[in-house]
Amino acid sequence: MQVRALWGLFAVFGLADFVTYSRLEPEELYNVSQHGWTLGAGRLLVFLNYPVALAAIAIAWIAAERIRAQWARWTAGAATVLCAVTAWPDVVDQSDLDAKAVNALPALGVAIAVALSLRAPWERVGRLPLDPVRIAVGVAVWLFASVWVAAGVGFYFPGDLFLGEELRRGGDGLLHPAVHLGEHEGLDAALLVTSALVLTRCRPRFAVLILLGLAFVYGLAVEWRDFWFEQVVKRGWTSWSPPAVLTPRLSAAWLVLLVLAVLVAMVVRRLEGPPRRPGDPRRTAPSPPLDRPSAESTTGAPSP
Repeated sequence: MQVRALWGLFAVFGLADFVTYSRLEPEELYNVSQHGWTLGAGRLLVFLNYPVALAAIAIAWIAAERIRAQWARWTAGAATVLCAVTAWPDVVDQSDLDAKAVNALPALGVAIAVALSLRAPWERVGRLPLDPVRIAVGVAVWLFASVWVAAGVGFYFPGDLFLGEELRRGGDGLLHPAVHLGEHEGLDAALLVTSALVLTRCRPRFAVLILLGLAFVYGLAVEWRDFWFEQVVKRGWTSWSPPAVLTPRLSAAWLVLLVLAVLVAMVVRRLEGPPRRPGDPRRTAPSPPLDRPSAESTTGAPSP
């Protein structure tokens, strides 16, 4: 149920992208040039690349683990290869967000992950030790993302709370709204953090848990930088910005993210335990030997 709810969340924001980019002119948006439904469909395709494809990799492997078949593991591997194309240079380019032919490959990987998740048997997950932390982080992440939610559906956020429609001078020397309309990397980051919060409840294998840990810390870092730039730097309070980690690269910042991802995975595994195979409940007492009657007296005396 929680994985399907996550797909539903992606669908809602994907639909918002399609509608917003279809009805607004490209001049009102950010680094796009097409018009109408062509622009809406193209931006939806890019959205399936980033951030959806990154979350789809983990979903594919968690689903394959529950299907417990060799074909499912091979299929998850294929989905991973296709979704990983997103990270290739210029596949998702912040300076040109119009769709390209190559964007169809990660979108195909997402479709495979959806099919695997629909085929997998998902067990009900009860309350876990880290759930209060998940709720607190989720509330904070979406509170700060509210300004981008408004932009994503095509409206400026009131400037008396967060800078929204207030004009600020951009790098071109001209005045622009502080928060442009349309999709924002900060909103994409909030979706990645939410994916990590939800999918870690599935108790995946440790390799997948590290991937989710990376999605978590990466998403927090990207959202922090986007919010800081729009709400602090644009107010003129400081010229300093957090390190840029949007694109993977060899850097100290990315080294820190990788170390933190492993630490997050270790903490989650330590506090919430390893994955359990579906349909294999934890045994509370050993079964009696095959040559011993199950109704035998515990004292060794014959049963009455």
